Amino acid sequence: MSRVGKNPVSIPQGVTVEVAAGIATVKGKLGTLKLPIAGDVEVSVAEGKVWVKPKDQTDRGRVLWGTTRANIRNMVDGVSKGYSKSLEINGVGYRAAVQGKNLQLQLGFSHDIVYPIPEGITIKCEKPTSILVSGFDRQKVGQVAAEIRGFRRPEPYKGKGIKYEAETILRKEGKKK
Repeated sequence: MSRVGKNPVSIPQGVTVEVAAGIATVKGKLGTLKLPIAGDVEVSVAEGKVWVKPKDQTDRGRVLWGTTRANIRNMVDGVSKGYSKSLEINGVGYRAAVQGKNLQLQLGFSHDIVYPIPEGITIKCEKPTSILVSGFDRQKVGQVAAEIRGFRRPEPYKGKGIKYEAETILRKEGKKK
């Protein structure tokens, strides 16, 4: 039994959820998201709540039960509130700036890194050493933040690089004489 799948997803004010032809569509003030529904689960909308149930007790049906419910919850939260990830840049001369539809990063390489900002994502740099990635699609926000972090991962000796704001870097001791 799925512990997550048993609970319904409540629909907040201003959000509509429609299920038709194997696709769940969630519309809200921030945008519209669609999710293809596997044939092993059944999704229904009733009384302001979304219910997900497996069609039969197969392994695949039970696995997709909780996953589908979690994906629908992420979509409902995304179109109503949105998601964001904060990144910090540590290192001498490392900085970031938004120029038009591109994020320009100076990370100690011989050239600047120009990252095109995808559709549906907004990136803000309040300070040259902080980046805020936000949007209404949770998967896309996480993917963009991971790609930016991947340009210069934090190293364990001095902690230089790009890290998530809440991330702690395990530091190593340097060489001894």
